[in-house]
Amino acid sequence: MDDRERQELLSIARRALTAVLSEGGAQRGSFSVKWDDPTPRGVFVTLRNGRRLRGCIGTFAAEKPTPWNVWTMAAAAASDPRFLDQPVTLAEVPELSIEISVLSPLQRTDDPLSLRVGIDGVHIRAQEGSGCFLPEVASEHGWTAEEFLSKCCSEKASIAPDAWKDARTVVSLFTVEKIEDGRPETA
Repeated sequence: MDDRERQELLSIARRALTAVLSEGGAQRGSFSVKWDDPTPRGVFVTLRNGRRLRGCIGTFAAEKPTPWNVWTMAAAAASDPRFLDQPVTLAEVPELSIEISVLSPLQRTDDPLSLRVGIDGVHIRAQEGSGCFLPEVASEHGWTAEEFLSKCCSEKASIAPDAWKDARTVVSLFTVEKIEDGRPETA
């Protein structure tokens, strides 16, 4: 992705936030960059006010072009269910830093401990539940690969912490291309 495309995705995310919070709906605007990538990519959009997380929503299912996925996930991140008691407001939008994680395709692994801490994200799927962590979560918490896998199982997928060791559990790895708007992360 070139700089122009990165800037366009950040603009799309901010316009989506403004639209969903001011109009109550996420009507998509036009996109000025022509997207030649024939493979739509999954994306996660993370919103922070200073260092405080305000929303993070994403999808691995990329059925539409990347700009559309960014718009949809940014609009959804404004209503992240974890923050329903203190939702993002329209007045807060200028203060928000936006981080977009454009995902590589999931790669199933038979050796979960081969994941590279801080480089690979993890998606775990079992019959009882599924969950994922973006790559930076392990680094932010100082987790080892085993802790990363176990926390994803217990905290995100709501399954036993060691479920990642079970051959019936599907463990997939992915990488991300990060796009950030460069706003400072002050307290």
